[in-house]
Amino acid sequence: MFKPNPKIQAIPITPRHACYVIDDALLEPERWVEYAVAHRDQFRDFPDNAFPGPELRFPQPLLEAFARYFNTHVRTALGGRRTLDSRARLSLTTRKPDQLHPLQWMCHVDNARLEPGQCILASVLYLFRQPDLGGTGFYVPSRPLAEIAAMKQAASTLPPVRFAAEYGIAPGYMTASNDWFRKVLSIPARWNRLIFYSGTILHTGEIARPDLLDDDPSRGRLTINGFFTCTRRLDT
Repeated sequence: MFKPNPKIQAIPITPRHACYVIDDALLEPERWVEYAVAHRDQFRDFPDNAFPGPELRFPQPLLEAFARYFNTHVRTALGGRRTLDSRARLSLTTRKPDQLHPLQWMCHVDNARLEPGQCILASVLYLFRQPDLGGTGFYVPSRPLAEIAAMKQAASTLPPVRFAAEYGIAPGYMTASNDWFRKVLSIPARWNRLIFYSGTILHTGEIARPDLLDDDPSRGRLTINGFFTCTRRLDT
């Protein structure tokens, strides 16, 4: 599935966190696009996930191979010690800006019910050749966390027009800093590029050209999104 002996580039996000980038990650990336096209009618919206489009669960044997690759090459660097749970989905971003929920207008952290001593680590593998479909942006808070929590609660409950007017967050995909969050890193999309990062870092798909989104996996923003719940290294 993956090329052996990957060259891994560590790009700082904050003084404590980095994004780990692996180019040319898969041996045969075209096969994954073909798989997505062949199973196009099985993509579904998952109610427990805020991803802006349908997804397809990863086959279990391939999920196990993905987890082994993660364990071998990046888990320790990201602060993980032992992998407790692995999940992955083929994901297709399809929603237009006016179809997004207010919570999707901003960066986020990956939601996981973590026990003390655990961490959530995440990945994105880009399976499209058109870089304008967008990479991934990373952010840090510009306001106290209590204010941000209250703002996100309002995004969950207020009508979108009222929320936008009261909190100054424009509808649509987030691609730049605003009054609430400051962008600190942008990782451009590249065919067969795989990135790993801590799911507790604010991030979002950086989709500046939503007009290019397509529900055909051979033309749209197709990614493999992975999530790994781990025990935390004792020195982190």
